[in-house]
Amino acid sequence: MGKHHKLLHHLGVAVGFIFLITWFYLGRSFGFLDWAVSFAPASHAGAVLMLAIMVMMIPAFLLWKYMNRWLEKKLNVTGKYYEDDVYKK
Repeated sequence: MGKHHKLLHHLGVAVGFIFLITWFYLGRSFGFLDWAVSFAPASHAGAVLMLAIMVMMIPAFLLWKYMNRWLEKKLNVTGKYYEDDVYKK
């Protein structure tokens, strides 16, 4: 992999990370987290908040995964994924 491809890969990952941060702040600003916590008793608000963050971020992390795979294919970046040992038998 050339130096140019490595730089493009790093820039692409940075854009993806900014996307994740933006997704979180948009979800928070639209009130998803407050809405989810409103269903919980005060004693369990922290646990429900953590669960709501996980649920809210699932689509973003799926998009992140597919974007990374696409970017690596386009730039011919090779590597080993941990899940390859489990699912590619």
